[in-house]
Amino acid sequence: MSIEAEKAAARLAAFARRKAAHALGGGRASGVLSEVLAGYRGAPVSGYLPIRTEIDPLPAMSEAAAHGPVGVPIIVQKDAPLLFAEWEPEAELVEGPFGARIPSVQRPMVPQIVIVPLVAFDRAGGRLGYGGGFYDRTLERLRAEGPVMALGFAYAAQETDALPIEPTDQPLDMIVTEKGVIEFGG
Repeated sequence: MSIEAEKAAARLAAFARRKAAHALGGGRASGVLSEVLAGYRGAPVSGYLPIRTEIDPLPAMSEAAAHGPVGVPIIVQKDAPLLFAEWEPEAELVEGPFGARIPSVQRPMVPQIVIVPLVAFDRAGGRLGYGGGFYDRTLERLRAEGPVMALGFAYAAQETDALPIEPTDQPLDMIVTEKGVIEFGG
């Protein structure tokens, strides 16, 4: 089985687990995320505006915005790294590419902490996304410019034993779920 086929099979199983977890709600996940971000007050953070069954980081992002800049990703084009635009809790949003909402007025920002949505994760810091490679290219670019923390945000049910990983897949530094925080070496 090719790595692409392995990833497709892992995605299919993970989407089902995420959908079931989403139906139950995030519990205290946003509170755990807020606690983690409180340790980095003032650092530029990028979150995301959730789509489909992604876990919702907006309460934690709103709290972080009271202490420093918060951004959201902007898809510029296929096969390119993401850019980031400042976001505020009351910002006017418009429809962006791939169904994600984006600020109607886009002020560029560069995050030091990137809250990463995902489909699945493992205890080695591996992350399985939607397959477009946007976050892998983005994290690679940001890490080449300086230290950046990749913070996965997910339901605990999205954890899997092991993921098919390629050399271009960027590792996570930390995972936050409703059950707590998992930190990886580094």
